Amino acid sequence: MSELTRRVAFGVIAAPIVIAIVLAGGAALAGLLAVASAIAAWEFFRLARAAGHTPFGDLGAALAGLLPLAVHARYLGLVQPRLVYLAIVVLLLLTLAIWMRGTAGKPIGAVATTLMGVVYTGALLSFAYAIRYHDYAIGGMTVGPVPIAAGGVLLGLPIILTWATDSGAYFVGRAVGGRKLIPAVSPGKTVAGAVGGVVVSIVVTWLYVTFLLRPAAQLTMTPLALIAFGALISVAAQVGDLVESLLKREVGAKDSSTLLPGHGGVLDRLDSLFFVLPVAHLLLGWMLIPAPR
Repeated sequence: MSELTRRVAFGVIAAPIVIAIVLAGGAALAGLLAVASAIAAWEFFRLARAAGHTPFGDLGAALAGLLPLAVHARYLGLVQPRLVYLAIVVLLLLTLAIWMRGTAGKPIGAVATTLMGVVYTGALLSFAYAIRYHDYAIGGMTVGPVPIAAGGVLLGLPIILTWATDSGAYFVGRAVGGRKLIPAVSPGKTVAGAVGGVVVSIVVTWLYVTFLLRPAAQLTMTPLALIAFGALISVAAQVGDLVESLLKREVGAKDSSTLLPGHGGVLDRLDSLFFVLPVAHLLLGWMLIPAPR
């Protein structure tokens, strides 16, 4: 089976499952985010070790996986967010560095890379749950016998725009070619591809808001907000992709792992979303308005 065939086959199987979980929300979504965060963190720590660092990999992966579950518990009203929890984690890591690593184990780097891995994966990915249960995400629609919550459609917007940006940048970049964007980080990306990704994202934003978000959630955006949202999400997606490329470039790795057939690792698939989700959460709070009746 060729690389492209494996890639397509995995996408055909995985995409409907992810869409169903996004629409369902709740514990299913929190569980998916927890598993994805833990695996992505494990891959991040794998790259960190290849770069000569010594993170607390097992603990860091567990903490990354617990963050989406903590957000789920917060929305259930079981816990309240407090900075003291973060302080406890930092103190725990520093204590482990003292007793398990000592000066020879590079304790500063161990604690710093562990915290970065947890925040980069678990914390940023948890914004998916926050978008799914955004204050605006009330109501929904029914497609045949299937009820679709407004929050599921709302979360689908940044996810679809991430895919649209990636596809637009790829096809426009291949068709036009030209000047490289940042060749030292990602030799294949071009300026034309980056612009193409932004344009495609803006078009898809208009289509999605008009034909899905408005009927499902009775929400819309002004024309200027549509353009700004599509453009900024596309930029966030491309920056996220470049950041992970930079991490892999440092250690000479092509993929973060070979876990996903034809797609590399979980970190490779979610790198753009790590940046897109928090940006989308912020922008949706500013730009969404009730649709005129």
